[in-house]
Amino acid sequence: MLRGLEIRDMLIIDRLDLEFQPGLNVLTGETGAGKSILLDSLGFVLGWRGRADLVRSGAAQGEVTAWFDLPEGHPARAVLEEAGLDGGDELILRRVNAGDGRKTAWVNDRRTSGEVLRQLSATLVELHGQHDDRGLLNPRGHRDLLDEFAGTAALISDVRRAWEARRSAAQALEAAEARLAGLRAEEEFLRHAVGELEKLAPEPGEEEALDARRRLMQAAERVREDIARAHGAVSSEGAEGLVSDAIRWLDGAAEHVEGRLDAAATALGQALEALAEAEQQITDCLEGLAFDPGELDRLTDRLFAIREMARKYQVLPDDLAAKAAELRDSLEALDAGAGDIAGLRATLAGAEAAHLAACEYLTEARRAAAARLDAAMSAELAPLKMERAVFTTEIAATEPGAEGQDTVQFTVATNPGAPSGPLNRIASGGELSRFLLALKVCLMGEAHGMTMIFDEIDRGVGGATADAVGRRLATLAASAQVLVVTHSPQVAALGGHHWRVEKQVNDGATLSSVVPLDADERVDELARMLAGDRVTEEARAAARALLNH
Repeated sequence: MLRGLEIRDMLIIDRLDLEFQPGLNVLTGETGAGKSILLDSLGFVLGWRGRADLVRSGAAQGEVTAWFDLPEGHPARAVLEEAGLDGGDELILRRVNAGDGRKTAWVNDRRTSGEVLRQLSATLVELHGQHDDRGLLNPRGHRDLLDEFAGTAALISDVRRAWEARRSAAQALEAAEARLAGLRAEEEFLRHAVGELEKLAPEPGEEEALDARRRLMQAAERVREDIARAHGAVSSEGAEGLVSDAIRWLDGAAEHVEGRLDAAATALGQALEALAEAEQQITDCLEGLAFDPGELDRLTDRLFAIREMARKYQVLPDDLAAKAAELRDSLEALDAGAGDIAGLRATLAGAEAAHLAACEYLTEARRAAAARLDAAMSAELAPLKMERAVFTTEIAATEPGAEGQDTVQFTVATNPGAPSGPLNRIASGGELSRFLLALKVCLMGEAHGMTMIFDEIDRGVGGATADAVGRRLATLAASAQVLVVTHSPQVAALGGHHWRVEKQVNDGATLSSVVPLDADERVDELARMLAGDRVTEEARAAARALLNH
């Protein structure tokens, strides 16, 4: 709910402080007094796109501040959270228009953009008038309005879930068909590649092992002769035999030299053990270097085959096994593709059927709600002196989607037998005002703290019809805050709170002000609206009668 509005240096307003109340708030005044400036200023702080020259002549900048009550669960709280702005029970909007045209906005003292203001305004204020292009006259929003009236939120959720399942199934089938088509184009290559890789059967690490074995075999021929010669030098025919002879000779002489050869004998024993170990290692090496000459050829052929295959498939030799597995998987997918496609098509068919069934339920609910809305509109139009007009909610089929399979448009025929058409093309100004008001009453539902502003929606009507318009506005105001700018005394008399917009000329400057009216001042203002500039006692009596009606 809009609680207050402060305006500084905007057009012909130098300083204005207003506090609004729940219920029906009425603003009256002579033509040109500045009522539209109030709406321009409110629209400015809400981020609406409007006239650019708002700063009062001679002022450095114009500024508007508006504050709203935000009860728990108000949709504006979600906008604030998404924008990273502080929330609470009160929302304060402030916007400044510099003399050079620059605009700066704050939400709860945090700098923000005009786009955030517009998102907030969509949850805070509705503006309705004869040229309303923000709400009821826009056919693109008629389906949403009918759904709100019908209470179809749960059915729409079902349709959206079914649509998402259908879309996912279609995407899965499309992807599978594209993959299968690609695999079929490569079938000859896949079968050949899998065949030759399975025949080769490379293993991770095999190339490195083969390369090391090949280098060892190639080197063996060059070093084997030297190793054999070394083996002979340390064996029993060489050093080992000589050391054994030396030990035997020393053992025979040791008892004659009183222990002087003990150390030497010990050292020679250790040397003999070392020679035996060396001989064993050399023997092992010689045995390891022994190979079949044909083995080198076979090993070289496999090593080169692995390397050639790695170059062919553009992978490292160690990755050939993984590449073979990947190609084998593709071939298996190709072979199983027809069965997979059939399964995915069955899934899609089931999802399409479920989605269409959900759409049908939603269509039935919309058609039932459309009939109720048309009946409700007929009942509302009669007191507005439009009992001969026919309001119709037209539902037509469209391509099924996330919101169902229906388009919705509100149409009217102002006289029996006359062709029906869109609201804004068929109805005259006064008729359009009453259509919009009746439609708003029927679609009211939960107000969610919304402030509704009606800008001269009673223009073109008077007498009993104007009284009916006022009573419909009062009905709306029973569950939401309503601000109405009016020239109709019948409407103004039904307001719970009344302000008069005045224009004065002081020192050559024209300024506008807004004055709250007490009971006596309301009588005088209604009398002026009834009688014109010359207010008579008869006009005051008529004004009192309106207030007491």
